[in-house]
Amino acid sequence: MLIVLTAPRALRPASFENGVPMSEPPIAEVSVGPPGLWESFLRRRLPYIVVLLVTLFGVAYTSVAHQPLYGFWEALAIAVGVLCVISTWSTISDRRGHVQLIWKQAAHWAAILVAMNIVLLPGVQRMLTAPATGLTMLLLLALGTFLAGINTSLQIIFLGLAMALAVPAVVWLKQSALFLFLIAAAVIGVGLALWRR
Repeated sequence: MLIVLTAPRALRPASFENGVPMSEPPIAEVSVGPPGLWESFLRRRLPYIVVLLVTLFGVAYTSVAHQPLYGFWEALAIAVGVLCVISTWSTISDRRGHVQLIWKQAAHWAAILVAMNIVLLPGVQRMLTAPATGLTMLLLLALGTFLAGINTSLQIIFLGLAMALAVPAVVWLKQSALFLFLIAAAVIGVGLALWRR
């Protein structure tokens, strides 16, 4: 889209060349194009994507290192709580609604943090392996995110569902890692055999 700005005719000085009036050149040309759909989509969803990627990193690290990340899950729960408040803030018009939102989210995430810390108690830790602790923490975080989304936004609900689906996905991936590796090796082998011909 090209926008051409010109001065009103009354304000334009008359231009003459050899006694013949000349047409006025435009004062400014501004090219304004809509932002790319993909860029706009990513910009709006970036906080949710970052939280999901950080969550998956935490699950992967816990599964590989066989030790739970104690402060990681609590910090991530607080970050999701802040994301819930920020994503809903603009939809509330009055101060009372803002205060109510903050208190509801603070109480909600405090309950989730208490549940997470119960899982991390030494007596409970003796009954769980490190990967099981990580998956339990992820499940609590997913549940908290989903329930917070019911009061805030649909994107938070979907983030909670994605986190919850990561639990069985990690378990399945861990159980079938050797099988997936053999399939990948076979595909690469067949690809190299066909490529050399």
